[in-house]
Amino acid sequence: MGDDMKPIHIVAEKKDIAPIVLLPGDPLRAKYIAENFLKDAKLVNSVRNMLAFTGTYKDVPVTVMGSGMGCPSIGIYSYELYHFYDVKKIIRIGSSGSLNPNVKISDVVLSTGAYSESALAYSWNKDTNKYQEASTQLNEIIANTALEMNIPLKYGPTYTSDIFDIYTDIEHLFERCPIRDDLMCAEMEAFALFFFAKECKKEAAMLTTVVDSKYTPEVVITPKERETSLNTMIELALESIIK
Repeated sequence: MGDDMKPIHIVAEKKDIAPIVLLPGDPLRAKYIAENFLKDAKLVNSVRNMLAFTGTYKDVPVTVMGSGMGCPSIGIYSYELYHFYDVKKIIRIGSSGSLNPNVKISDVVLSTGAYSESALAYSWNKDTNKYQEASTQLNEIIANTALEMNIPLKYGPTYTSDIFDIYTDIEHLFERCPIRDDLMCAEMEAFALFFFAKECKKEAAMLTTVVDSKYTPEVVITPKERETSLNTMIELALESIIK
């Protein structure tokens, strides 16, 4: 990549992107966070409607931006944030489906690392590691902050899928996973985020709220319960990332 290469998917002044970023998948979730949790938030990117806002949380500059769904999408945005905007820390916040009977709907999960069959890492630099680790230091901060806030966390490895597994059975993928019995939940982005944090020598973590479970398919989280659970996760991420 030439030295004169510029970001393509984020068009913002470098000064307008904070060193710490929250990365929900939905750009409208980013807008919600900016409007409800940040002070003096301003829109700093709208390319492809992937909205990014920068404001302050307890006087600390924070950017919140949508990442889209799946490894390729979050891979683009996390790489550009790390590489072109010198972002130091990213916490992904999103939703997931339980893969463990002890992980219940509305639980908040902190990922220690993500296993995936995704070809993203190999495509980038022939990295064949199917397990990408979260940043230990950032995870420790999140875990300690959760204790201070009296927020229970489930803590362990997660699975990053290339498909939305509500629509089909992906048990054949789990059968190839050597840590199948340890998995907390499934989502679609963490593997790529952790990989690019490693590549760029930055920090990354993921908090995810469980919104469905194959163990209790009859339990449906209401819109109000979903909002409350997500707000808890958002507050934990913000309190953690400013430390």
